[in-house]
Amino acid sequence: MDFLNTHLASILHALQQFHLTPWKAVGYAGTLMFTSRWFVQLYYTRKYKRVVMPLAFWWLSVFGSALLLAYFIVGKNDSVGILSNFFPVFVSVYNLVVHLRHRKNSITGDITA
Repeated sequence: MDFLNTHLASILHALQQFHLTPWKAVGYAGTLMFTSRWFVQLYYTRKYKRVVMPLAFWWLSVFGSALLLAYFIVGKNDSVGILSNFFPVFVSVYNLVVHLRHRKNSITGDITA
């Protein structure tokens, strides 16, 4: 029981020391968006009973990565966070462009791209 009380006291102390800055809010928003894309993907995969990467997945990837990159560059100045979010931004933008181009060609019937 003493272990539990000590652990609970540590958690409460940490919560009292927590300060939400504007840049932390940006980082949390980016994390929420980047993580939520997997729930979107899971939903569509279950809906269509096959693996699906919907357009919303790529939009969440782009904006989540961009917010996280901004947080790590300006708010945190953390090179590990910058490197881990730099590449996904470009891959997500590329995949979004390919997805939109494919969608446009499917609508217009144009098979060249």
